[in-house]
Amino acid sequence: MSRRKVYTLQGLRRRLKALKDEGQKIVFTNGCFDILHAGHVRYLAKARSLGDRLVVGLNSDASVKKIKGPKRPVVPGEERVEVLAALEAVDFIVVFDDYTPLKVIDALKPDILVKGADWKRGEIVGEDIVTDAGGKVVRVKLVDGKSTTNIIEKILELN
Repeated sequence: MSRRKVYTLQGLRRRLKALKDEGQKIVFTNGCFDILHAGHVRYLAKARSLGDRLVVGLNSDASVKKIKGPKRPVVPGEERVEVLAALEAVDFIVVFDDYTPLKVIDALKPDILVKGADWKRGEIVGEDIVTDAGGKVVRVKLVDGKSTTNIIEKILELN
């Protein structure tokens, strides 16, 4: 697997500073991206279209377990990284262990923060950091019926 898109937080911070100095707009989104599906792909493509470079903050396995429970993730972190890195829309990946990407957003200060439209204004982690720095927050409409949870439920029904 090519790890050229995967960065430590410190390394990515340096890389993005250089890109921002060139006038590029940095977009950030985050998620577990467990069992990648068409909804994820469309969401990431839309996020990427909002700027020059897309950074994906990926929850580590430990972080996913905190959020989704002990049986998740279904797909291990290294494989989730590999699949995300193969997507044309994704420029950079940074894996984080915390429950939220707050520290990542604070360190990177993206120009645009993207979340699904299921997140309400005022509830988006890092929203204040981005807007206080002059950036903006964009909520993207999700694809109806496309979710990892729905896929897992359908698989379980097949048994």
